Amino acid sequence: MSEMVNCYPVGIQTFRNIREGEYLYVDKTGYIADFRRKKMKYVFLNRPRRFGKSLFASTLHSYFAGDKELFNGLAIAEYEKEWASHPVFHFDMSGAKHFDAESLVKYLDWLLKPYEQEYGLSADGGEPNTRMADLVRKAYAQTNRKAVVIIDEYDAPLLDVVHEKENLVTLRKIMQNFYSPLKMLDPYLEFVFITGITKFSQLSIFSELNNLDNISMLNQYSAICGISMTELTTVMKPDVEGLAKALHLTYEKTLEALRQYYDGYHFSEKSEDIFNPFSVIKSLNGQDISSYWFGSGTPTFLLKQLDRFNVNLSSLEEQDVTLDSFDRSPEEMTDALPLLYQSGYLTIKKYDPIFKEYTLGIPNKEVRDGLLFSMVPHYLNPRRTDNDAFLLGFCKAVFRGDIDKALECMRIYMATIPYDLENHTEKHFQTIFYLMFSFLNIYIKTEVKSAVGRADAVMYMPDTVYVFELKVDKSADEALRQIDERGYMIPYQSSGRHLVKIGISFDSKTRTISDWKICK
Repeated sequence: MSEMVNCYPVGIQTFRNIREGEYLYVDKTGYIADFRRKKMKYVFLNRPRRFGKSLFASTLHSYFAGDKELFNGLAIAEYEKEWASHPVFHFDMSGAKHFDAESLVKYLDWLLKPYEQEYGLSADGGEPNTRMADLVRKAYAQTNRKAVVIIDEYDAPLLDVVHEKENLVTLRKIMQNFYSPLKMLDPYLEFVFITGITKFSQLSIFSELNNLDNISMLNQYSAICGISMTELTTVMKPDVEGLAKALHLTYEKTLEALRQYYDGYHFSEKSEDIFNPFSVIKSLNGQDISSYWFGSGTPTFLLKQLDRFNVNLSSLEEQDVTLDSFDRSPEEMTDALPLLYQSGYLTIKKYDPIFKEYTLGIPNKEVRDGLLFSMVPHYLNPRRTDNDAFLLGFCKAVFRGDIDKALECMRIYMATIPYDLENHTEKHFQTIFYLMFSFLNIYIKTEVKSAVGRADAVMYMPDTVYVFELKVDKSADEALRQIDERGYMIPYQSSGRHLVKIGISFDSKTRTISDWKICK
């Protein structure tokens, strides 16, 4: 086993621990210098989970606490000369998931008490908002320095109930009450930093805090969290080279594999290319390229919203939308798009300045495969072993060039899908088809239709390209005719490989394939 270049901070989100433990740290402190130069005071940032928000919040904590020794050699050391120490109140709301109203109030009490003890305050059963206000004022009076308030994952208590109107209203009032003093405390505050996954509307959550500066989609802060392509290929190049050595690959091939699995995030019109930091660090530490971020747990609120809005995965590959369609509060959602974007399952692929139109798509292979695995129980067989057995059997038949056996395997498998998961519509069969062929990307390169004018699926083998078209309650011959009439084979004629077209007919009554024809 080859030696790792650095120690990697897997699961460590505390800046002090990373610096004192001499773990790899990608310097983001230049952004803090930018905040200070511009005299920014109320800053909001939303990014997907496990994307480095908490580490950046912890870095701000250490900076405002005056921990100068932790910043030696970093960008902020070039800017900061005074290193004044401020009272810092850091509230991590990520521990308040799945709470009812009583538990949430107790959690706020648990967060406030240590600070109150530090500054000699007694809670006396007061409301969280008055206790927050008293704390900030007392800290200012004792130190003669303005306080810093950091609220990390502010929306954590609300996300799991975003689909439950009654619970959302109750918990939202508690959080609104907690955050409400921030504006009136302005004379006593040096800086306020708030992070979250979603963009809850300021009116409902932050009450009168209408001066909150949302930097989430500004070009200059696109790489404030995550690892940029620039960072990966400069300061982290030795780490990528070490991974390449462990994988017995060239540096270029390793970089390309990292790009396919973990890159593809863009958070603004002219965003830098951003890699998922959690997955990259896990990959370097484990010296393997695998699914880490999605595998670390898909939030239940996301799956509920996908189910609630009956999301068609094939539509997520590429869609053109306006900013208002995805940069909005979950409370105002009429579809799952805002949540999918803000949670990191969709990202900006390109921007058209003329029409002010964004193209959203799935960022990378890790997210695409993870979404497929999450959606399978909704459309295919809930039993994972049955799904895996089908995919392996299908792929083995394809590798042997036995398409008849592969489709027979598919026909038998589809007949096992529980009846109550079906709705017999053409869209439903198309979604099943999409899921099956998207899954095959794990083993075989495929393209699945995401726009009008392309075959339903194209499968690439070393010497053959297979073009599939499906019909519901129509003949396989009709599917073949459509391939010819619409020229679906034309893009592959110059590939130098054999071309095979396959027409498939689904029967909505038997809920499986009724017929297919292969034309070589």
